Amino acid sequence: MPTIAERVAEIYRAEEAAQRKVLTRADVPARYEAITPQWLTDVLCREVPGAAVVNCRVGDFSNGSSNRARIYVSYNDVGARAALPATVFCKSSTTLANRTLLANVGVGQAESNFFNKVRSRLDMEAPQPVHAAFDPDTYAYVVVMKDMGGTVDFCTHKSTIDRKHAESLVDTLARLHARFYQSAELGTAALPFKTWYKWWEDNLKATADYEQACDTGFGAAEALIPVRLFKRRSDIWPATMRSAELHRQLPHTLIHCDVHLANWYVAADGRMGLGDWHCTSIGHWSRDFAYAIGTALTVEDRRRWDMDLLRLYLKRMAEYGAPKIDFDEAFRNVRQQSPSALAFWTITLRPAKGMPDMQPESTSYEFVKRLATAVDDWEALDA
Repeated sequence: MPTIAERVAEIYRAEEAAQRKVLTRADVPARYEAITPQWLTDVLCREVPGAAVVNCRVGDFSNGSSNRARIYVSYNDVGARAALPATVFCKSSTTLANRTLLANVGVGQAESNFFNKVRSRLDMEAPQPVHAAFDPDTYAYVVVMKDMGGTVDFCTHKSTIDRKHAESLVDTLARLHARFYQSAELGTAALPFKTWYKWWEDNLKATADYEQACDTGFGAAEALIPVRLFKRRSDIWPATMRSAELHRQLPHTLIHCDVHLANWYVAADGRMGLGDWHCTSIGHWSRDFAYAIGTALTVEDRRRWDMDLLRLYLKRMAEYGAPKIDFDEAFRNVRQQSPSALAFWTITLRPAKGMPDMQPESTSYEFVKRLATAVDDWEALDA
């Protein structure tokens, strides 16, 4: 049987040859050039009778694990009078490397499901969807969102997260995690997401040299990694695997899974918002917490605030409906989950064969440094 990568490559070649345009919202565009005014009319104008998109232009294109673009839209008189959006922001998988990466672990389907089934049920700051779709036959997906450009401040690895915003960040996580803590809906049609362990397992199966790539990235960042931790280089991967394995037995909720600082933004009201939901899965909250504060805060600030932030998070979780969680148990969980967060960035620094180049090196180096220092400070390898 052909692998997913082989099927995606065959489908992608056929799409390149066909150059098919999309005309209705039932169609999932294989690339941004396939988007037509007719498709956008069906996506954007359904609630305004007589409105129509007459022209569109794709701009501001960028690549990461997904391919992102802003679409500029103009309308007929009816649409213009209705003040329909002049721009929308889109995510998709328009290159072969991205399509293959996302197909291997079901990322496009997960993000589409989040925006179609979950977003409206959350009381937290996150992007507002206009349309989301996934094609199980081609593995193509598209998410069309309200354009937040100019209204929020998107974070980068250079952003400074002060104490106020750090507290908002953990409040956002608590709102997400408490909402579906131990919910009977997890894994059903209402919340049809993989467990985090299954996500990790599928990722390893799809990427033969995943372990080697993580180790190579770890070695490349030696100058930024605490000496004590680097001496235990051979212990990193076993701890990473145990970190993922623990999700089989820990209490489950819905987790974001890729909560690095560059996936956060500061909303106009000062709240921290969380975007890029392509890794949404079912697992233990401690992965998100360890990963978020491990990348969002400078080493110095994380050392000063991590215990206070964990106490605040646990307090908020209880206020939002989750059971009370013992602090010592919670911190042990956070320590245990930090190695798998580090793995996300060592492999980003030195991608495995066939993976796209997902982040600038400067971002990867900074996050490896922060996460590796947290792993060392928390003595995570002995947790």
